[in-house]
Amino acid sequence: MKHVKTILLVALITVFSAFTLVGKGYKVGDIADDFKLKNIDGKMVSLADYTDAKGFIIVFTCNTCPYSVANEDRLNALDAKYKEKGYPVIAINPNNPDVQPGDSFKLMKVRAKEKGFTFPYLFDEGQKVYPKYGATRTPHVYILNKEQEGLRVKYIGAIDDSSRNEAGVKTKYVEDAVDALLSGKELKTTNTRAIGCSIKV
Repeated sequence: MKHVKTILLVALITVFSAFTLVGKGYKVGDIADDFKLKNIDGKMVSLADYTDAKGFIIVFTCNTCPYSVANEDRLNALDAKYKEKGYPVIAINPNNPDVQPGDSFKLMKVRAKEKGFTFPYLFDEGQKVYPKYGATRTPHVYILNKEQEGLRVKYIGAIDDSSRNEAGVKTKYVEDAVDALLSGKELKTTNTRAIGCSIKV
């Protein structure tokens, strides 16, 4: 009987936790706070450093998730296409390296060099930033647009509609969103489902 009560208690805590997580993090239309995180070169980076940026492509990603690995070349391509137009890629590793050793700061530097990352790859030490955004997967994208009120969230979700196979991409959600912002048009799609690995806490 005691064992059954323990199982029921654990189940109730799990359900309660799931409900308390609902609604956490930014929604499209919210104003996002700035942050300051350590880049792989050891320097601290904040969005305020990018005085000429019109906005940002924020991507929560990591070394070890196969979905993240499958999107690394796409991130380099996005940065190459949009950085000079005012929307640089900013990658953040949200994983706890004590739980996922392959996502240590040391190995982040190795991976970035191997893949020739052209964008900052920041370490969310203490896992303080990703909960503010409400990121749950790697990769998970947030497009921010600089406005008078601050950095407004314009899109949340996946990079495109083919998470593992770039050759199968039919709809490029992030490109479509940034192109719309650059043209001063309304975004046709503002939310998609981020497909990837759960963030390791």
